Amino acid sequence: MWLIRLCRVLLLAGWPLAALAAPAPVMVLTLDGAVSPATADYVVRGIGQAADQGAALVVLKIDTPGGLDTSMRKIIREILASPVPVATFVAPGGARAASAGTYILYASHVAAMAPATNLGAATPVQIGIGPQREPESTPGKPAGGDRGKQKDGTAKESRKSEPVAKDALTRKQVHDASAYIRGLAQLRGRNAEWGERAVREAVSLSAEEARKLKVIDVIAQDVNDLLQKLDGRRVTVDGTQRALKTRDAAVVELEPDWRSRLLAVIADPNVALLLMMIGIYGMIFEFSNPGYVLPGVAGAICLLLAMFAFQLLPINYAGLGLILLGIAFIVAEAFMPSFGALGIGGVIALVIGAVILIEPEAAAAGYQMMLPLVIGISLASAAIVFLIVAMAVKARGRPVVSGHEELIGATGEVLDDFAHEGWVRAHSENWWARSAIPLARGQKVRVVARDGLMLQVTPVAERPDAEQS
Repeated sequence: MWLIRLCRVLLLAGWPLAALAAPAPVMVLTLDGAVSPATADYVVRGIGQAADQGAALVVLKIDTPGGLDTSMRKIIREILASPVPVATFVAPGGARAASAGTYILYASHVAAMAPATNLGAATPVQIGIGPQREPESTPGKPAGGDRGKQKDGTAKESRKSEPVAKDALTRKQVHDASAYIRGLAQLRGRNAEWGERAVREAVSLSAEEARKLKVIDVIAQDVNDLLQKLDGRRVTVDGTQRALKTRDAAVVELEPDWRSRLLAVIADPNVALLLMMIGIYGMIFEFSNPGYVLPGVAGAICLLLAMFAFQLLPINYAGLGLILLGIAFIVAEAFMPSFGALGIGGVIALVIGAVILIEPEAAAAGYQMMLPLVIGISLASAAIVFLIVAMAVKARGRPVVSGHEELIGATGEVLDDFAHEGWVRAHSENWWARSAIPLARGQKVRVVARDGLMLQVTPVAERPDAEQS
């Protein structure tokens, strides 16, 4: 018995040592497509989950054409603060890390690429803010005036690092982006000069060229090949050197969950605008017709989702204000008809607001308002305005059916005989009435005037055929 107990003790003592000897898992995140609020949320939460699980490494597998600057910086801040090393891997073959992807690659502890991939083209782009155009050349004079020649007439050497755009706003953005990528390159010991060229000149590199210029650290075929090549490599995490232990490590793929997928859908400005319109019109319908419940519930949910999406996106609040003002004008048209003046103004404000709703930064990343959607919403709003105006015009031509005006000319019946004043019944109500001639009970009278609660009545002439009968 004592021998069996001794074996159990030895097994239990050796189990923790075996667990400690096993390498920590590697978490793989996939960023495929534009860098958006949804992808930023997915990457940030994935790195946090890797830290909670004690992962040895986070592999951020990317294939992106770029994206929002705010989302990119959120990812980079998480990478810089991560207690787990992050290796950004441009894969598979044919993938790219353009624009925002280049910054993320530079910020990572390890930069890797698969064969037949590329990175670069990191110049900030603003839609609608174009570069200043060079003056057109005139006969006998080169384009750009005398700036193209020195005093001796020889052509000047063009500056390779000159920003693509010349306007002040774009220059500020380019200088800011250049300083940002230079700081990341210096932190990770990468080629800062080429990083600046990628920002200023929008140049790109293939995987082999990037390794030769020390832009990246490793070229690997796939994630397993990358882990084999990174085993034993030393990286700096939180100011301390750490050796990576990735050989034969378990690979855990972290797929986007329902929250990330939902964010990816509602963070589209077109979806957000549609949700806002459905929400507002649903609430208006519920308030106008209390008791239907469903329009109010659906409207409230859509409105809250739209607000959440707008706070994720870089929106122009002037555009949002114009949209809300346009809806307010359309609603006001229903309550104080102006025969289209308020409604048409509301539709115009709605269209302008939808067009300028998204900031140029988001528009440059592909978050543009779809013209068919804007036209469709405008036509729907115009149809509502037309319906309101048509109903107002139709109501204006109807006869009065209540109130003082409708009482004048109405017929009634005398309740008791009286000479000058007495009771009559008109519109199912008993009124004190005055007549210039005596009236008999049951006689028909017509209301000709009203003075407060007293009616002025006259007898209704009976038809000749009624007298004969």
